[in-house]
Amino acid sequence: MPDLTISVIKVFVLGALSFLVAFLLTPVLTHYLYKYKLWRKEVRTKSIDGKELIFFRQFHSEKEVHVPRFGGLLIWISVSFLAVLFFLLSFTDVWWFEKFNFLSRSQTWLPLFSLIVASLVGLSDDMLQIFKKGKYIAGGLALKWRLLLVVLIGLIGGWWFYYKLGIDNIHVPGNGDFLIGVWYIPFFILVMLAVYSGGVVDGLDGLGGGVFAIMFSAFGGVSLFTGQIDIAAFCFAITGAILAFLWFNIPPARFYMGETGMLGLCCALTVIAFLTDSVLVLPIIGFLLVIESGSVILQLFWKKFFKKKLFLAAPIHHHFEAKGWPHYKITMRFWVVSVVAAIVGVAIRMLG
Repeated sequence: MPDLTISVIKVFVLGALSFLVAFLLTPVLTHYLYKYKLWRKEVRTKSIDGKELIFFRQFHSEKEVHVPRFGGLLIWISVSFLAVLFFLLSFTDVWWFEKFNFLSRSQTWLPLFSLIVASLVGLSDDMLQIFKKGKYIAGGLALKWRLLLVVLIGLIGGWWFYYKLGIDNIHVPGNGDFLIGVWYIPFFILVMLAVYSGGVVDGLDGLGGGVFAIMFSAFGGVSLFTGQIDIAAFCFAITGAILAFLWFNIPPARFYMGETGMLGLCCALTVIAFLTDSVLVLPIIGFLLVIESGSVILQLFWKKFFKKKLFLAAPIHHHFEAKGWPHYKITMRFWVVSVVAAIVGVAIRMLG
């Protein structure tokens, strides 16, 4: 059987297996989430600048506090389980177990490390929010501490790329590589912070999960086209797990992703963008992350300097809620925009 055929089978079978593992894990997870009432005890009332959330409270009722967080556990636990399982099975005499192993030092160690570590940081934040600990608006890690931890993860990642992998250039599609030297490390950190800021997209049932499934599928396609098969398998394993999460997250949501999912996905996505030499098309593939975080920044800027709001509410999906769009219409239209942006981003990446 040709190697390309085996690689394609590997990528898509691992995606399907990840979906199956996460799907079967859900009843166990949700049993304990509901048993111990692991949800926020009140709806958030203040924005990041401490102002009252008038429109937000109109569309997000007290019923939401009875929906658990921690849905993101499905994603990183399922992917980690498959990575370890096939790594151990690769030591057996069954040849296709070795072929299905996608845990490799050159391709997937760093994104898997980022996924797990960042998810654990997010898990601690979720726990603090559930028990209303911490000094953030609704409990949890203070924003400055979360940003500092993201910077630390980015610093480790940038250091590994620069000193261990010897990478000091950025690929420009259609033009080759652009040398930036040691500035690679702060650039890596900046990109990771920017992607994390786009995590505000996770504000409606099914919205964040759908957008991230599309983005990881796009990077999986890029990896497959460029011969980075283990990264492609990793991306599609994440996509499969997200789709299982979406099965239970579409309205009415059975649980929310929480920071343990969003932070892990953001950090892993950043690492994959650099590993696939696709960081310059990341803002295109992740177009909705740019729009979402940009709307928050613009809103804060407008209120600071013009003493009024630019949008009815921010992030921008709440603006459309305030204008009367049904939540399902916002979600599905954002999915469509994300698919189109991903197609354009992959096409531009392939120029190089």
